[in-house]
Amino acid sequence: MLRKDIRNEDKWDLEVLYKTDKDWENDYKLVQKEIRSLKDYKDKLLTSSKLLKEFVVKYFEVERKLEKVYYYAHLNYDSETMNDKYQEMDGKVSNLLHEMSVNTSFVSPELLSGTYDKVKEFYKEEKELEEYDRFFKEIYRYKDHTLSKAEESILSSLSKSLSLSEEIYEKLTDTDLELGNIHDEDGNVVKLTDSNYNKYISSSDRRVREEAFHTMYEGYRSVINTTSTTLYGDVLTNVEIAKLRKYNSAIEASLYSDNVDLKIYDNLIKTVNDNLDVLFKYYDLRKKVLNVDELHLYDIYANLISKENKDYTFNEAKDIVLEAIKPLGDEYVNDAKKAFSERWMDIYPNKSKRSGAYSSGGYDTYPYMLLNYEGKLNNVSTLIHELGHSMHSFYSKKNNKFQDYNYEIFVAEVASTVNEVLLCKYLLKNTDDKNTKLSILNKLMELFKGTIYRQTMFAEFEKTIYELVEKDEVLTKETLCKIYYDLNKRYFGKNVVVDEDIKYEWSRIPHFYYDFYVYKYATGLSCACYIVNNILSGKKDAKENYLKFLSLGGSMYPVDELKVAGVDVESPEVIKSAIKMFDETIDEFIKVYNS
Repeated sequence: MLRKDIRNEDKWDLEVLYKTDKDWENDYKLVQKEIRSLKDYKDKLLTSSKLLKEFVVKYFEVERKLEKVYYYAHLNYDSETMNDKYQEMDGKVSNLLHEMSVNTSFVSPELLSGTYDKVKEFYKEEKELEEYDRFFKEIYRYKDHTLSKAEESILSSLSKSLSLSEEIYEKLTDTDLELGNIHDEDGNVVKLTDSNYNKYISSSDRRVREEAFHTMYEGYRSVINTTSTTLYGDVLTNVEIAKLRKYNSAIEASLYSDNVDLKIYDNLIKTVNDNLDVLFKYYDLRKKVLNVDELHLYDIYANLISKENKDYTFNEAKDIVLEAIKPLGDEYVNDAKKAFSERWMDIYPNKSKRSGAYSSGGYDTYPYMLLNYEGKLNNVSTLIHELGHSMHSFYSKKNNKFQDYNYEIFVAEVASTVNEVLLCKYLLKNTDDKNTKLSILNKLMELFKGTIYRQTMFAEFEKTIYELVEKDEVLTKETLCKIYYDLNKRYFGKNVVVDEDIKYEWSRIPHFYYDFYVYKYATGLSCACYIVNNILSGKKDAKENYLKFLSLGGSMYPVDELKVAGVDVESPEVIKSAIKMFDETIDEFIKVYNS
């Protein structure tokens, strides 16, 4: 459908931001002017409490306005990516964000030329300054890792150049890479793309799966020299910046922003490796259900059951979601209803709309949700997942001032996966249809396999290649392929044929350019399983503690916020709780399948 043909009530309401594009343009010019005025405070921040207060108030006012300008452009662009006007707006905001970074690069070095004690003394003269205490604490926490004003300015001005490896990789894989053709189930020649690969790799026709698998990785093999260079360049950049900032390693630098100890990362990898037997049990089940002599990697995503034919209207999906989240209490359910009545969502696909789904928004916006709803069970699951993110944002904004509302990525996947697991539990309890039950159990097994195990394998790969570069070794295509292939052999076990082409898979994973991001998916799901178990088992204060966690925003460090929810993410028991749920889901699938 064209964008103009979709009903307004099925689109997100962006008029709460700006009534017209002209209003946005006026604000854009105003914010640009205010950003440039921030540099007027250079060399003045510690000269008086009055000037420091004046600056910090203005700084966050500008941040807040910039956020609003950004989201209007970003959301409009994602709804129509081929719209020239929105492309231009998105580009202008990108430049504005860069300008903000450059014009405020002096702040940290200048404050660090003094002491936190001096800033606290200023609180006595200007009481309002204390409202920004977390902002100041964070700056002084980075004291040992902040460079001089001149050096910070140089790094800030080079930020775009230093991210070119990722940009080149994206251009190559999104635009220039041709994967070739395959034959579909009916023998028709179809062009294989990253977008339709999931369709063919999960086909019930094994020939189609095998052809899609080998064609995909033959395509990535053809550009392996380029992708190995871009990944090496990205890793090398991060390693060198970590050294400049006096971190012991790039992973320490990445985890530092969340104040996360490296032992949490290592604990995840160790605990998962100690429990690979559950994953192997899943693959043995898959081999049996598919009835194949050998289980190959192109069989890993094949549908275990007949396709789910049931369609859900969006209103039906809404009703299911609101029922599934009832264990979180009446207040949560009533607040969640606002997502539907206030048009937080952009529901249906349209021509040139961004694919996939996400939750995104700022302090003065709704916690918007981009969907591409097509009526399948997976779409219902996506709806409740993104609603989890949006409700987390809703409560964070409601309970915190602007400077403290943004929660860290480390905890971002917790709320979404709590909702997703609640949906599965609700549907299993409220259906007698065998095929539907198997579909839900299969979805849960895929969630555990893909998130706990696959993302941990990614995390282990990432840690390994960074350690090599920190030892001054070069990441060649041969090195990257060998490390990745060996990891696959370990994670798939002896009962799965690890096809050699899988050694190229690392080159199609964009998350390796996100600097130690993937482990957060696995820890997030583990925490979510732990929380859901506590809530559904009626553990004292479990629901109340979880809702309190949702309201914390960015007022505490992520690990401390999770403790409020009753989760000690440093403990192996949290990871084990998710693995136990995976094991129980496999057993339940076997029971229903054999019934």
